[in-house]
Amino acid sequence: MVTTVTENRAPVFANLIAGRAVVREMMRLENEGRVQSLAFVLMPDHLHWLLVLGENEDLSSVVGLFKGRSAREVNKCLKGRGHLWQRAFYDHALRTDEDLRKLARYIVANPIRAGIVKRVGDYPLWDAIWMDPLCA
Repeated sequence: MVTTVTENRAPVFANLIAGRAVVREMMRLENEGRVQSLAFVLMPDHLHWLLVLGENEDLSSVVGLFKGRSAREVNKCLKGRGHLWQRAFYDHALRTDEDLRKLARYIVANPIRAGIVKRVGDYPLWDAIWMDPLCA
């Protein structure tokens, strides 16, 4: 599980267009076989992402690639420049006894706990392989 925060915790992803640009870059990494996304939620100023690394992939390299690509795309969308993400990120390697579905539910429920929405399905920037956003 990876958590990363925007520079100065700026609420960049309150802008749906910027948020969708980030999600496209996550999907691009998946299409390239670098990761398998299990669940994510992109909050206004941070990302929680539950993923499985592709074969021979290194977490720091993949996150660095993601941050660089997504920063370029968001800057294009917003006609901005500069850093999008803080340098560091937090990661937690899951133990074999940890329940992935429970963690995925916890991740995607972040907008509810933050008081942004009352139902997960009302928030546009999340996904989980076990949950259908149309039914949430």
